[in-house]
Order: sequence, then C-alpha cells, then structure tokens
Amino acid sequence: MRELTFLSAIAMAERIREKKLSPVELLEAHLGRIEKLNPKLNAFVQVDTEGARRQARAAETAVTRQEPLGPLHGVPISIKSSIDVMGLRCEAGTRLRAGLVASQDAPLVARLRKAGAIVLGTTNTPELLMAWETDNLLYGRTNNPWDLSRTPGGSSGGEAAAIAAGCSAGGVGSDGGGSIRVPAHFSGICGLKPTPGRIPATGHFPTSVACFALLGVVGPMARTVADLKVLFEVMQGPDDGDPSSAPVPVRWPQPYDLKKLRIGYFEDDGRTPVTPETRAAVRRAAEALQRAGFEVRLWRPEGLDQARQLWWRFFGVAGGMLLGPMIRGREADLSPILKQFSALVAAEPPHTAQTLLETWIMRDVLRMEIFSQMREYPILLCPVASIPAFRHGERDWKIDGQTVSYFDAWSYCEWFNLLGTPAAVVPVGQSDEGLPIGVQIVARPWEEELVLAVAEVVEKECGGWQPPPV
Repeated sequence: MRELTFLSAIAMAERIREKKLSPVELLEAHLGRIEKLNPKLNAFVQVDTEGARRQARAAETAVTRQEPLGPLHGVPISIKSSIDVMGLRCEAGTRLRAGLVASQDAPLVARLRKAGAIVLGTTNTPELLMAWETDNLLYGRTNNPWDLSRTPGGSSGGEAAAIAAGCSAGGVGSDGGGSIRVPAHFSGICGLKPTPGRIPATGHFPTSVACFALLGVVGPMARTVADLKVLFEVMQGPDDGDPSSAPVPVRWPQPYDLKKLRIGYFEDDGRTPVTPETRAAVRRAAEALQRAGFEVRLWRPEGLDQARQLWWRFFGVAGGMLLGPMIRGREADLSPILKQFSALVAAEPPHTAQTLLETWIMRDVLRMEIFSQMREYPILLCPVASIPAFRHGERDWKIDGQTVSYFDAWSYCEWFNLLGTPAAVVPVGQSDEGLPIGVQIVARPWEEELVLAVAEVVEKECGGWQPPPV
C-alpha cells in the first residue's frame, strides 16, 4: 500500500484511466496510511472519510461507463484548512474561528474536483497562518515525517507533512512570506508560489485584499514538479473574487527557447548566513543546470534587503492592523506563537496614510529596479531558508559564528512575496543529519511556466523527492 500512495499524481491518474488501478482501491490505501501515520504527524485536522468514499465510488463509475476523465481523475488530494472546502472546517488554526464550516468550495477546489481529484480532508496550520512552523491551540503541533522532533514548517506545514508521507498525492497551500516554500523545503517536496492572481485566492482566509492581495497567494504542493504543473494548470485562471486576478494564458516554453535563458545564482544574501549544506545544494543545482546546457553565472540582484524591510511593513505592520480588530480582547485565546508575532507588530508604530503610501511607492520603485536587473538573468536560483527543518521550540541558530534569529531565517522567501514573483522549490540534497534541503527558482511575474520548466530540469539532474523514514 505504501508503494501505491507514493506514486506520482500523474501516475495514479494514468493507471486509473488504463483500468490498472481502482479509484476506490487508491482511496482506501490513502485512508489506511492516514490512519496509521496521522497520530504521529498530526497533519490532518479533518478527514472526510465518507465524503471521499462517495467521490471514489463516483470516480469508479465514471471509468466503468467510459465517461470523459479529467487529468486528476481519482487522485486523492488535501487542502490547507485556511481554504474553503464545502462542509469541512476552515478555521485557519485559531480558536477565534473554532467550528467554522465552509458553505461552498473555493474556486480552486471546484476546479480540482472538476479535474477529477478526490478531496481527502483539510490540513493543519499555525494560528492565522502567522508562523514558519505548525502548532495551534485547536489541534496542536504537526511533526515532520523526516524527524518527528522537528517541524515540517509553516504555515502550510500540515499540507507538506501529509504529501511527503504519502497520505496525500498533492494539494494546496498558501504563501505570504514563505508558507508554501519553507514547508516544501523542510519536508522534501515541491511547491509553487505563483504570481498574485494567477491562481485565485478566493475562499482563502485571511481574505485576499489590501496587503494580503499584494503578498499572499495560494499554490500547489506535490512530490514531483510534473504534478505541480498539472495542479497549476487545473487551478490557474481568473476569478472575480481575487483583486489581483488577470486572464493570463498558459504558455509552456519549448526546450530550445528554454536553453536560451541566462540563470543567475547566489548562495547567500550577504546579510543572513546559510548552513554549509544549503550552500552546497545551491551549487549542486547550479552545476546541474550548467550540465543541462544553460548559461549559469554567480549573480545577485541589488535591493533584496530593502525588499525584506518593505515586506515587513506590509505583512507585519499593515497585516497586524488588519487582523488587530479580530484579536483585540481575545488575547487569552491566542497561541504563544501568535502572541510573539503580535508583540513584534505592537513594537512598531502603526501606519499612517502617509507611511502606507510611501511604503507602497517604494515597493513599486524597487520592483521596477529589480525586474530591470533581471532582464540579464530572467531566472534566479537561491536558498529557500538559512537552515533545514528545525527542532520544535527552537528560536535561533548559530551559522558561521553568527546568530540567526527565528524572524531572519526566512528572508530568502520574503523578498519574492514583496516583489510578487513566482517561485518554486524543488528538493536537491540533504543535511548531515539526513534532513531534506530544497532550492528556490524564481522568475519575473506571470512566468510560472519558466519557473516550473527549470525546476523540472533541476529535479531530473538532482534526483528529486525521496521517501521520508517515518
């Protein structure tokens, strides 16, 4: 059964179409794996066993009747519990929304169902998604399938742990400051943070408005880049509920055109150090792309530290102002992680109309400057974070004699939320302790197809996903 649940989503759908695998059999294998592993991982907050069985039986009937089948027909998937799935809880890990049940599917969930996917259930998050680890007072802590004493990351940590452990073939996370990419990196899977609006964030909480629409996105997570590509194609497309939405057609590059791209890579940002194994992973990916025929040069755009600072002015200060009314007076119900985040926000002066306008202007000017630099190097290759998966409760780390704090280790992701660029993570290596290490591949806005095409080359050359030991 383990081998069945570790197939790629594409392979699952292909076997179902060829009648070599029953959707019911595949679902039961996943439910059995969830029953076995979820007590250790705590990845799922709700498993819709009966609903999934109904979906699987309907998928079986469609195959028997030779009805048209979608690209994910019969494939079991999971959804982060900050995204609406009709009839399932959508609490975003907070007591402030305890018991809240979605009345309808988010558009991306409806699109996945139309493509034939079977929704298994919803996965755990930190409270209000405001952490790079997954723990809350509603459902507790999620553990990493590579080492249960460590976190799978956050805020899409439950999703990453479920997919990495073979409890789900793939699924959907969200990302406002690394929340897809850090869990993918920590858990040894693939993830895509798209351009805001490329995949509609309609039906996500927090709602996609103001700073959350500028920075935050929803995106696919899976064990292979090929599965990311299918999930991306199914979910992408405009929707009126996302203010960043745009009708951008899917444009997969031809291999000949792809090899014309110049790729710039850097091992660190000159401010926040990374572990030696992280450096080695970036070098390995760069060398792999060179072997594959790309022109790859050591290069780092200017302005990244300003991007980090501006990201916090939106995500931390403006985001805290948006969430403040919901939290105020309910501090006793908040998790320690959210209290820590709130204390950081409270230490900053709130935005005035003038400071918010100035931040917005500086963000737009910086985007223009960095995108102009990227004309020479349209693809960037860099770390995802300073470290691999950390032990529960850790808050700082020593790297090269320098202390890296909890809120600094993820700046490698935050830049690209501020800039609104697509970024994918693909596993490349392991640390000395046997923990997975991913690299980040970035392009300019609306160029998800280039990012995924380059990620697929890195995956092929470097080996890609490996099963965790859990």
